[in-house]
Amino acid sequence: MTNQRTTKPLFETFTSDKLNLPNRTVMAPMTRGFSPGNVPDEEVAAYYRRRAENEVGLIITEGTGIDHPASVSGANIPVFHGEKALKGWANVVREVHEAGGKIAPQLWHVGMTRSKGDLPNEEAWPVGPSGLSLDGEKINEPSSTEEVEALVESYAKAAADAKRLGFDAIEIHGAHGYLIDQFFWGNTNKRTDRYGGDFVKRTQFAVEIVEACRREVGGDFPIIFRFSQWKMNDFQAKLVNTPEELERFLQPLVEAGVDIFHCSTRRFWEPEFEGSDLNLAGWTKKLSGKPVISVGSVGLDGVFTDFSGAGTTSLDGLMEKLDRDEFDLIAIGRSLLMDPEWVKKVHEGRMDDLLAFNKEALHKLY
Repeated sequence: MTNQRTTKPLFETFTSDKLNLPNRTVMAPMTRGFSPGNVPDEEVAAYYRRRAENEVGLIITEGTGIDHPASVSGANIPVFHGEKALKGWANVVREVHEAGGKIAPQLWHVGMTRSKGDLPNEEAWPVGPSGLSLDGEKINEPSSTEEVEALVESYAKAAADAKRLGFDAIEIHGAHGYLIDQFFWGNTNKRTDRYGGDFVKRTQFAVEIVEACRREVGGDFPIIFRFSQWKMNDFQAKLVNTPEELERFLQPLVEAGVDIFHCSTRRFWEPEFEGSDLNLAGWTKKLSGKPVISVGSVGLDGVFTDFSGAGTTSLDGLMEKLDRDEFDLIAIGRSLLMDPEWVKKVHEGRMDDLLAFNKEALHKLY
């Protein structure tokens, strides 16, 4: 049984130039689909508050759609624009802050993963760098330069609203094959203008988003950027194949103003490149000099992409990596989905009380 001494690294304070947290735990962003009419309601606010009440260091919300007709896919996915939705998010912030927590919205656009006819805007076509699906099928025309620039401004508008509503940071979702990642990935970005080219030039869309958000929120507001190698349709996909390539990929994002990188992997313990035990977050920290969040099947014995049940497992490997400063923060997904008290239980050494993940958690706000 893991005792409290071995979980000590998880409960050290985190201090950076723009964000201070009471411990190293982060609630990972997880799409829930419980926001009727795309507006987060009282139940959603209470769901996030429960995590804040139980010692989660930083809550990152589920992906929430920027102001664009095709940003999300579904009538119950929250958006981050319009009076009703922003009022709902203001209530979420208030509840989390009352409970002593900190929270960041994840700003999202699904890009070409959306199907025409999806709610909330059935008439809206999916948009992306080259109009290609993740499988390379042509669905739409490439977005024009003007359309891409308008998308950049929609992210900036959301960032400004996040700061105005009292959020503690923002996270820009650049992972998993969604819009920003479609610009990163050579399979979906065939552009020949400033938004296309090699893997470094393909960062330009993300760079402009970060710069535009920074312009809106000022120098002291934390900008978190989430990226991944894997895509929803291809778990083996790679943006970069070596540490040298990763360094070149990260540099423009660092210069644009990213404060913290959230490095999404399916299993946090897996090495990213041959010849080193460092995971993607470990390499990103080493190469960028920025604080990093790691993530991936924390505390569970099953991978998240198979949404069947998963049992609890030892946290010793996580503590070893935290103790070595391989990464700064660890995002917890399904464990927190099922058990709002997960962090508090670990802090109190109540490891036998941790709940196994049950797929029923996907259909209810615990």
